[in-house]
Amino acid sequence: MSDKKTKNIFVKGRIDPSFIADSISKHSSKTAIGGHSIFMGQVRKDELEGKFVTAIEFTTYEALALEKMNAIREEIFEKYPLNCLHVHHSLGVVKTGEICLFVFCSSAHRKPAIDACSEIVERLKAELPIWGKEIFEDDTHQWKENK
Repeated sequence: MSDKKTKNIFVKGRIDPSFIADSISKHSSKTAIGGHSIFMGQVRKDELEGKFVTAIEFTTYEALALEKMNAIREEIFEKYPLNCLHVHHSLGVVKTGEICLFVFCSSAHRKPAIDACSEIVERLKAELPIWGKEIFEDDTHQWKENK
């Protein structure tokens, strides 16, 4: 493990669009950066057997998730020449149409930023212990399966 400290990626509730805009704006002073890649995950209004999702409630085993995220982060920095890497994931209830995941990678050139961003999103979905309970309009629910 490197000496980089573990960052808390979790946000209570939705990720506010103004937070995203502010994050992007803060990077304008970092003039070695030539490319950014951003992924934003939004809660969909899926339909299952005639019922529509109105929200997802995200839960996690936080200590394990942060430890795993730190390992992923280190591997990504070893693999790609990134200047910055930011990940924010919601916990708690996030309504349809709201942002629940924000991944922001920056590099001197676009390709490493794009490739790293894509890999991080796939690895988060596959490796982090984060669960989503889909809440339907009739207040029933089911546990979400990532596809």
